[in-house]
Amino acid sequence: MSAPLPFDPCGLRFSTGKGLVRQLYEQLRQRVLDGQLASGVRLPASRDLARMLGISRNTVIRAYEQLLIEGFAEARVGDGTYVAATHLPSSRPIATPSSTALSTGIDGGLSTALSTNSAVLTSSSVPSTAAYGRAMEGGLAPPKIGPPRAFQVGIPAFDLFPFGVWGKLYSAFWRNPNLAAFSYQDPAGEPALRDMIVAYLRSSRGLTCHADQIVITCGAQQGISLCAQLLLERGDFAAVENPGYRAAGHALASAGARLVGIDVDQEGLCCEMLNQAPPCKVAYVTPAHQYPTGVTMSLARRLQLLEWARQTRGWIIEDDYDGEYRYSGAPLAPLAALDPDAQVIYVGTFGKVAFPALRLGYLVLPPGLAPVFARRRAVDMRHSEVASQWVMAQFITQGHFQRHIRRMRKAAVGRRDALLGAWPEVIEGCGSMPVVSAGLHVKVEVSTAAREAELVQLAGEAAVDIQPLSSYWLPDSAVPVDKRAGLVLGFAGVNETAIVAAVSRLKKAWHV
Repeated sequence: MSAPLPFDPCGLRFSTGKGLVRQLYEQLRQRVLDGQLASGVRLPASRDLARMLGISRNTVIRAYEQLLIEGFAEARVGDGTYVAATHLPSSRPIATPSSTALSTGIDGGLSTALSTNSAVLTSSSVPSTAAYGRAMEGGLAPPKIGPPRAFQVGIPAFDLFPFGVWGKLYSAFWRNPNLAAFSYQDPAGEPALRDMIVAYLRSSRGLTCHADQIVITCGAQQGISLCAQLLLERGDFAAVENPGYRAAGHALASAGARLVGIDVDQEGLCCEMLNQAPPCKVAYVTPAHQYPTGVTMSLARRLQLLEWARQTRGWIIEDDYDGEYRYSGAPLAPLAALDPDAQVIYVGTFGKVAFPALRLGYLVLPPGLAPVFARRRAVDMRHSEVASQWVMAQFITQGHFQRHIRRMRKAAVGRRDALLGAWPEVIEGCGSMPVVSAGLHVKVEVSTAAREAELVQLAGEAAVDIQPLSSYWLPDSAVPVDKRAGLVLGFAGVNETAIVAAVSRLKKAWHV
């Protein structure tokens, strides 16, 4: 086998208005994906590449670091940085339906359903309530209402949210009302907010999209439900991570899907198991920070998953629920940014950065599908509440959003460290507390299901919320019950003082 061609900097170009680190990283990443940089190619020393391109060495170092974090490159001690030995998917084009065909097919099904509503409501075509109940049995408990307490999962540090700034923007909206804003609106969402989401995703995620691909939703859950309604028919198989976010599985099951649990290991979703499973129409994944195990899907697995979608024409629902919270390097590029075949639907939310009650999220859809999703959404809800969309657009435009993300990320690190510092070194039947590098929660291993139940019960009696890992598994999982045991703790919802106090109560309750 011939040696790979050496690195050639020819064609690397930079433009104003975008950070040099991001531009260099994206161009190198694209060359890897396109096969221009083959596995095993040695990248120039940071000093040499900086001299070639006329940029600072720190810029090159930071771009290399992001490539290393995402698995596109690997460092060899004493020998420099190389393109990772990852097998890229075939770039051969395959016959794919046009966006118009996709839109027509889905929209046609929706139109038929709406025009035959009398027939749809017959007992033979609608599953019974009992069937829905069976599909959702074993699910997570409803979220707790009231102020956050340690260690609720899914709660950001919204005690730090700039409510004064938010209130002033709201006041500005109502003081100078635009009468056009008080009529019926585009079900896809406020155009200004969609524009800001496009700009934000381009700068923070490396995801290039257009405003007409965005549909605003009432949080991520509604986005997942829309995907279930429009991409699945009753009886279709849908792959979900196991353990995973059970509410996503509930949304898919409510559309009549048969759930297929796919194991998760230290590299994320096991794509070999997905390829051996019944033919799935949809795969729901959380690649940036798997929920609840916290692992990040490796580049090799990401490419395998994209190849599965290309080969099977399956849809990938990518839930980037807390992608802003990465504590080393920039947030990872989403699957949607690596997808040449437009098979990935990206689900985003503002709830993990602002506050859960905001109920504001969005979908990034393949070209041509957004109008269909918007029309389907309008059946249940004509459009999202106007003021919140307008205020969020202004919040981003004026720079408050980016500053708040930086503050939230710093606070999450401090609260994570407080939990790690206060946590007992030894707890009977428990593994050690890991140092997480992303997200808002941590998973602790437990030896048996019985010990898990005991620890969770005692924690509740001490006014501490801990989620059992076993509750994230599908009820019919083949994995032995004791192998599903663990504790899931959210660390961002309360401050350091409350964290230390909660751990102190746990020590007394657990006799450690």
